Amino acid sequence: MANFATALRPGGRAARMRRSSVSRSLRSIVKHGLLMLAGLFFLGPFAYLLLTSVKSIDEIFAVPFVWWPERFYWDNYSNAVNAIPFFQYTLNTVFISMMCVLGELLAAPLVAYGFARIPFKGRNILFMIMMGTIMLPSQTTMIPLYVLYNKMDLVNTFWPLILPAFFGAAYYIFLLRQFFMGIPYELTESAKIDGASEFRIYWQMILPLSKPALFTVGLLVFLGSWKDYQMPLIYLNDPAKWTLSVGLKAFIGEYNIEWGMLMAAAALFTIPIVMLYFFVQKVFIQGITLTGMK
Repeated sequence: MANFATALRPGGRAARMRRSSVSRSLRSIVKHGLLMLAGLFFLGPFAYLLLTSVKSIDEIFAVPFVWWPERFYWDNYSNAVNAIPFFQYTLNTVFISMMCVLGELLAAPLVAYGFARIPFKGRNILFMIMMGTIMLPSQTTMIPLYVLYNKMDLVNTFWPLILPAFFGAAYYIFLLRQFFMGIPYELTESAKIDGASEFRIYWQMILPLSKPALFTVGLLVFLGSWKDYQMPLIYLNDPAKWTLSVGLKAFIGEYNIEWGMLMAAAALFTIPIVMLYFFVQKVFIQGITLTGMK
């Protein structure tokens, strides 16, 4: 009876539990409200892109500003696709992106496995040297690489855009190394006792357990290659070999810019990436989370 009476008092356990529950609810509401505001802030430019892509030229430059078009001007999309070899640029972009994904998934896991699971002299020093390359700006290697590819007669081909992926990028090697280090060593030690070689352990044990991390790396490589503008602009001189990111500059003339068609082409360029992320966001977040755990 005494405990029951204490719980009923204003300062009792039940009252404290109610106040704690209300406090948690308020914190959750504030937290989600801030996240929604941040989401709307980042969604704003994309919404502006989509709305501008279906406006007429008069509505784009109307004063005062017109947010919602009076009539959806879908001709911008058909005109944009017909104004440039859009599908050829799309095929070029897809080919380069998929080859970069293939190269990175062949090279990066193999190097990461060596740094994570194979002890050898100087391993930590080599790893630190490799990580130091991340701090190098791309501008420092741009001219030497161009001279090298030019001497190899590879300029104006897809090779300068694809070959670097087959040597592995330090960032993706680091991500995979962190994931491999989280796999229990007892699994590989038992396989070694049974006579398995290092490559068999890597191929039949480590890689199947690393699917979330590999999927994340593949997605990051694909996105980076898909939206890359600098490298195709430098190495691809033939307009027939351009990627979509470079092809969009065709709408920017010397004296005028075709804003309607430019926004429509940019929307077509962006929408596949947005849809891809929505379909694979669960695996992507899982891979990022597991990669950061040891």
